[in-house]
Order: sequence, then structure tokens, then C-alpha cells
Amino acid sequence: MSRTRNRTLSAAELESFGNELDAIRARVQASIGPRDARYIRRVVAGVRWTGVAGRALLFLGAFVHTVLVPAWILGTLLLGLSKILENMELGHNVIHGQYDWMNDPKLNGKTYEWDIVATSENWRKTHNHQHHTYTNVRGMDDDIGYGLLRIFPEQRWRPFYLMQPVIAVVFALLFQWGVAIQHLRIGRWFAGKMKPGELRTAFRPVGRKMGKQLLKDYIVFPLLAGPFFLPVLLGNMVANGIRNVWTYVIIFCGHFTADAEVFPKEVLRNETRGHWYLRQLRGSSNIRGGMIIDVLSGNLSHQIEHHFYPDLPANRYAEIAVEVKEICVRYGQHYNTGTLPRQFGQVAWRILRHALPSRPRAVRVREEAPAT
Repeated sequence: MSRTRNRTLSAAELESFGNELDAIRARVQASIGPRDARYIRRVVAGVRWTGVAGRALLFLGAFVHTVLVPAWILGTLLLGLSKILENMELGHNVIHGQYDWMNDPKLNGKTYEWDIVATSENWRKTHNHQHHTYTNVRGMDDDIGYGLLRIFPEQRWRPFYLMQPVIAVVFALLFQWGVAIQHLRIGRWFAGKMKPGELRTAFRPVGRKMGKQLLKDYIVFPLLAGPFFLPVLLGNMVANGIRNVWTYVIIFCGHFTADAEVFPKEVLRNETRGHWYLRQLRGSSNIRGGMIIDVLSGNLSHQIEHHFYPDLPANRYAEIAVEVKEICVRYGQHYNTGTLPRQFGQVAWRILRHALPSRPRAVRVREEAPAT
């Protein structure tokens, strides 16, 4: 699959490119205020009330068997919606510190704990720092295939990858568990590069969080239904599965489409602000879909803008995107966007294509035109 050719920028153009994008940040940062606070508080309310309604319907169906099926379906969908909103639009963005300026302890990026088995503390390390700093840099960004999948031809093929079409489906269904253990780097333990004691120490906080989530969703709430615990248990399982698959699709569409690039570690050497913006742009992909997709994706439908400005309130990305795209086009840079089916279709093709043997392609080092 060919990649779109970007125009090579001179040093002066790179500096100008970075300055224009920095100017957007400064302008938006200065305008943050009440409307952003109202937005995130509406999201908090949406998470709460869709969750309450979903769980109430699951209990209604469990106790009133004449409405079991419709109540179970609607309750499961509402609970799944609540978990998606909490995970994507609330938790992910709050943990980035987008709302720290509000001084609301419930929306503090350093202390917020979200409704998945992964700890927010580990996410801050693997995602906020590692992924956003070293986006799509091989050997630095563990999100490239999550240690399980060969997504890019630059990755060396191993026989294990023949199984990745099946592994990818299982990973989607259990995505929160993959996120939970990502920082453990269990592969190092299997390779004998990590002592069992080190793994146990790293796992303790994750194990505690897993236990709390399992207790809440699969024991406490189902047992409240008494002898009718099974429909509630299944509803919680399916709601978590819906959230897992949706999150997987959105995240994979953000960095693994046809024109997304990977980079060697050498790009980090003497990387300027302009180079950094180019790397974020060329390693990210947007999704066209309007307000509903924006909200349900946590505004990661604007993955490019998110990687440019991860600490700005995500509800601003749609308006920022118009200007960001204009700047990218003016500098001859491909602004990667497409519908959800189109973007995920490209991801699925990558998973299938690169499961098969091929020689690893050389990773392209950044280009820079000579000064004029």
C-alpha cells in the first residue's frame, strides 16, 4: 500500500510551520473557560445517568421477566455507552490534564481513576509520556502493535505473526486487559530479562485494580439481583466488551491506517518543534463522522489535533481542525482523514497483509530540504 508523498520542507519552512501551530495552541489556551467547564460537566452527567439507566434496566429485566429481552438489550447498550463515554471522553481526556485548570479534585489528571482494569497511573506513563513523546518511533512507542501485532512492513516478521488475524480479534474483545498489562512488558520476563520478583512488584497495583473492577461488575452488581444474577452478569460482560471493541477500533484507526508512518530512533536526534509536529502529523489519522463520532471517540476522531495539543480540552479539536488542515495543506503535508469504515478497513488490511512473511522495509529517516 503506497503512502502519500509529503513535500520536503526547508529549515525555515519547518520553523514557520511549527510557529503557526504553536500560535493556535496559545490562542486556544487563552480562551479556555466556562464553556469548557460546562462541557465536561455535561459529560460527567452523561456518564452517570446512562450508567444508572443501564443498570436499572438490567435489574428490571431480571425481576420482570415479561420485559427481560428488550430491557436487557437496552440496558446493556446504555451501560456500554456509559463506559465508552467514561473511558474515551472523560477518563482519557481528564488524565491528560485537560481540565486541571478547573481545580476540581474529581477532574484532576494526576488523581483521576477510570472505570477499566488498567490503572490511570500506568496509563500516564505508557500513554501520556511514552506514546505521546515518541509517537510511532520504533523501539520507543510500545503502542506500535502492542507487542502482539505486526502492523508495519518495517517490523521484522516472525512466524508468530501468522496468528495475528485471530489475535487481533481476541485483543479487541479484551482490550482493557491488554492496556492493563502493557507497562509490565511481560515479553521481557519470558525472555529472562526480568526477574519474577520485579514482575510481581510491578503487577501488584494492577492486580488490585483488576480485583476492584471484577468485584464491581461481576460480583457485587450481579449478586444484587439475587437468584436472577445471570442476566445482570451477562449484561455487564457485554457492556465491557462493547467498550473494549469500540476503544480498540478508535485507537487503531488513529495510528495504523495506510498513510500512517513509523520512524527510526534517529529522528529524535536534534528534533525541532517543527520536526515534532511533522512526526505527529505523519503518524496520526483522523476520522470524519460529525459530532456523534467526535463525542463517542473522546474526540480522538481528531487524532492529529490531539497529538498536536494533548492537554487542550478535546471539545475544541473540531474547531481547531479547520485551521490545522489549512496549514498542513499550505505546507504540502498530507492531512490523513477518512470515514470510520474506510480508516478501519485500512487497519484490517494491514493486520492481514503483514501477518504474512515479507522483508522488513527500511524505516525512512526524516527529510529536510536545504536552506535557500
